[in-house]
Amino acid sequence: MASKDRDDIAVAYHRDGYAIVRGVFTAAEIEAVGAAVDQIHAEGVQHGRSFRHGNLFYNVADGTDGPVVRMAQWPSYHQPVLNALRTDRRVAGILEPLIGGDLKQIINQLHWKAPGGQGDFAWHQDSRFRKPDAAYRNLGTSYIQTGLAIDPHTHDSGCMSFIPRSHLRGNLDLDSSIEVLGRSMSDSALLSADLSPDDAVDVVLDPGDLALWSPYLVHGSGTNRSSHRRRLYINGYVRAEDCDRGEWAFRAGEPVPLGPEPALVHYEELHERGEPHYV
Repeated sequence: MASKDRDDIAVAYHRDGYAIVRGVFTAAEIEAVGAAVDQIHAEGVQHGRSFRHGNLFYNVADGTDGPVVRMAQWPSYHQPVLNALRTDRRVAGILEPLIGGDLKQIINQLHWKAPGGQGDFAWHQDSRFRKPDAAYRNLGTSYIQTGLAIDPHTHDSGCMSFIPRSHLRGNLDLDSSIEVLGRSMSDSALLSADLSPDDAVDVVLDPGDLALWSPYLVHGSGTNRSSHRRRLYINGYVRAEDCDRGEWAFRAGEPVPLGPEPALVHYEELHERGEPHYV
């Protein structure tokens, strides 16, 4: 990627709280990633309900036609294609001007939205999930969330919506008592935080596009009203010196393989109840 392109990404990111990088991965690469994502989905269906093994977690809900796999966390522990993509040097090159080359990873997550399914996300900031506070320092300048589109992301397929420049407000008084997954975006939630629903923008992505956003950016997503399942691969990175948790992803921009034992990320009972179990 040319230095000018990196500069443009950095300008957009700092100004708006997000940036979109088009065509990071090729159609052939996305086809391979899609097959890997479908493998993880089939595993979730086979479990039939929510299942955890260490940091690996399948969020499975009951649906009218059988299990609905809504999300999987840390599939990269056993899925090689997804594992390779999370430490791809192209991703490191995009992130380096923003948060440096020594990065840990605290999010490795797949989201599915079945047509008409339970995949809405209420308006929220990712900062609410970065707990405990003491483990995440300089959150606004040290952490970036990335989302790779596997399918077309449009308004009809329930793409993400962003409130540009909301990241400049820091932590906002959005209702943190509600469960984000499976709840629709409410205008009242924005109005209560002195934000306008009219400012929301659809994050329209083609397969292979990569979106970046700040942990303080207010965002959500709506119902998939298209005829296809909408898949999104999310990886969140943090400057290593500012985080006490997470798996190493890059050192000096070079990929770091997963270690023999999982690192503490956000599952607090990792060392007490890391064995396979249904939730």
